[in-house]
Amino acid sequence: MNILQVKELWKSFLSGQEKLDILKGVDLTLEEATTLVITGESGSGKSTLLNCIAGLEKVSSGTISCAGWEVASLSEQWLSEYRKKSIGFIFQFHYLLNDFTALENVMLPAYMTGLRKREAQERARGLLEEVNLLPRASHYPAELSGGERQRVSVARSLINDPSLILADEPTGNLDEHNSSIVADLLFNLVEKHGKTMLLVTHDLHLAAKADLHLFLEAGNLRNL
Repeated sequence: MNILQVKELWKSFLSGQEKLDILKGVDLTLEEATTLVITGESGSGKSTLLNCIAGLEKVSSGTISCAGWEVASLSEQWLSEYRKKSIGFIFQFHYLLNDFTALENVMLPAYMTGLRKREAQERARGLLEEVNLLPRASHYPAELSGGERQRVSVARSLINDPSLILADEPTGNLDEHNSSIVADLLFNLVEKHGKTMLLVTHDLHLAAKADLHLFLEAGNLRNL
């Protein structure tokens, strides 16, 4: 079963009077329980592609079908529902809420979708245990290391049982040791939970862990 299907996706930006085509008719299909890593040079459009799939940026033309949603045609209200119910995010920066504990940061997306507080807490505790951070559940982001904060982000991305995880340079801010820890946890958890993941990165070590590896160049995807 295909979780994601992108057809003839174009994304252009205006720079002064010049139109810049960042994505040029991208086609992409991703099956359920598959991990795909996309690499490419800085500015090649990797993050733009993820943002279009997430509905964070409007496409110039083309279609995106993800988990039964026709993303490019959704209103802002339904885009919010799509992201809450079907997408798990991991970014280069953790984006944790500083005034919330690790447990609260992980549980919050589930609580916001209507899950009862106790159930959201229990689900969050289970995920924190899976990323080896349950003893740090009551700690605030400022009390956690960079690697720990990113592991909280990994747990948070899974809290709503998403159809697709989108990861944008998830180890980009970490040292080599923590990068290895976070990468191993991420790929192991994605496999354990049977999730589909699209990850963009400069790190070829991450690409080696994935089922599929594509390269984004001059606005188009190609095999390596």
